[in-house]
Amino acid sequence: MSSQAPRRHQPPHRQPDFTLARRTSRIEPFHVMELVKRAAALQAAGHPVIHMSIGEPDFTAPAPVVDALEAAVRAGRTGYTAALGIEPLRQAIARDYGERFNLDISPERIVVTAGASAALSLACSALVEPGDQVLLTDPSYPCNRHFVAACDGVPTPVPVGPQTRFQLTADLLRTHWTPRVKGVMIASPANPTGTSIAFDELARIIEEVRGRKAFALVDEIYLDLSYGLPGAAAAPRSALELGDDLIVTNSFSKFFSMTGWRLGWLVVPQSLVPVFEKLAQNLFICPSALAQHAALACFTPQSIAIYAQRREAFRERRDYIVPALESIGLRVPAKPDGAFYVYVDCTGSGLGSTEFCSRLLDEAHVSLVPGEDFGVHEPDRYFRLSYATALPSLKEAIGRMDSWLRQHR
Repeated sequence: MSSQAPRRHQPPHRQPDFTLARRTSRIEPFHVMELVKRAAALQAAGHPVIHMSIGEPDFTAPAPVVDALEAAVRAGRTGYTAALGIEPLRQAIARDYGERFNLDISPERIVVTAGASAALSLACSALVEPGDQVLLTDPSYPCNRHFVAACDGVPTPVPVGPQTRFQLTADLLRTHWTPRVKGVMIASPANPTGTSIAFDELARIIEEVRGRKAFALVDEIYLDLSYGLPGAAAAPRSALELGDDLIVTNSFSKFFSMTGWRLGWLVVPQSLVPVFEKLAQNLFICPSALAQHAALACFTPQSIAIYAQRREAFRERRDYIVPALESIGLRVPAKPDGAFYVYVDCTGSGLGSTEFCSRLLDEAHVSLVPGEDFGVHEPDRYFRLSYATALPSLKEAIGRMDSWLRQHR
C-alpha cells in the first residue's frame, strides 16, 4: 500500500469572464489597513513599531464580560436570535440611556446589529435611493461615504476645517443643500478629528434637516468617550434628546472595548422598526448570539466602573499627547474633546502627510494615518494619530518623532 498522499487535482486556470458591478469602483481602498499591514510586517521583521494608526482600544473586554461569554458558551446559547437582538439586551441598552443620559427610550426602538458598520449599512439600505445625495463632512470616517455609495447613493462632502472644529454647522448645511439631498450623516465625537458638535449647534442642524423633510443619521459610537476640552468638561448629551424622529447608531467596540466582537445598535423611530427588522432578517439574519449574551454584562455596576476608569485613562492620554505634539512643532488646530484621535497639521515639517507617515513608519517605526483616508479636502496637510495605546508608548513615540523631525528640518 503506497504511503504517498494522493495527488491533488489542479483545476484549469481561467480568468472570470464577467463584469463587476460599477459601484465597486466607487469604493476606495481603506488606506489605514494597508499601513497596518506594513507596520505588522516591520514588527514581524524585528522592528519595535509603535502603533498609533488603527482606532482600537488597547483595553480588552473586562472580566465580567468574558465570564458572561464563557457562561453563554457552556449554556449552549449559540443559535440564531431574533433579527432585532435578544430582548434582555435591547432592554439593557434602553435602560442605560435612562440611567446615564436621563432619556426614556423604548426597548422596542433598539435594533441590535453586527457592529456599527452593519447598523450604518442597514440605515443606508432603508433610507438611500440610487442617485440620492447624502451630506457628510470632509474629513470624515471613510467607510461612511462607502456605505452610501454601496446603496448607489452619492456621498456629498462638505469641506470643514479648524474654523468649525472640523464639524458640520447649520450654515454649512444650508450652503451645500441641493434638491437631490436626501439626508445627512453626522458623527459626534468624530473620527478622525476627535471633535464634537456643540449641542445647541446640533439642535440647529436637526431643525434644518427636519424643515427639508430629510433624515438625520447620527453616529454616537464615541459619545461615551467624551471628555470636554481641558478646563471646560461637560457631560455628553445624546442627539436622542432632540426628538424620536432621529436615527442614532452606537457600538460596543470603542467605549466597551469589544472591537472584534462585532456588536452595535441603532435607535430608530418606532414606525420604522418593522422596516429595519425586515432588512436585518434578510441581510444579516441576526447579530452574534454569544456576543449579545456577553454584552449584557457591560451594564453591570462593576463593568460600568471599569469603563469609567478607562475613559479617564484616555483623557489622561489626550491631555499628554496634544501639548506634546505641539512641543515638537506639530500643530493641533482643533483640540479633541472626545474619541481617541488627534488630527495633526504636519505642514511645519515641510512634508505632505502621505510622505510624512510613510517615512516615519519606515525610518522611526511609528505608525500614523495620512489624511488621504478621510477625504479630499486638504488631505496632505493632516494626519491622524490614535492615542488608543498606553501612555509609555505615547511618550516613546513622541521621543522618536522629535528625533526624526530634528534630522529632517
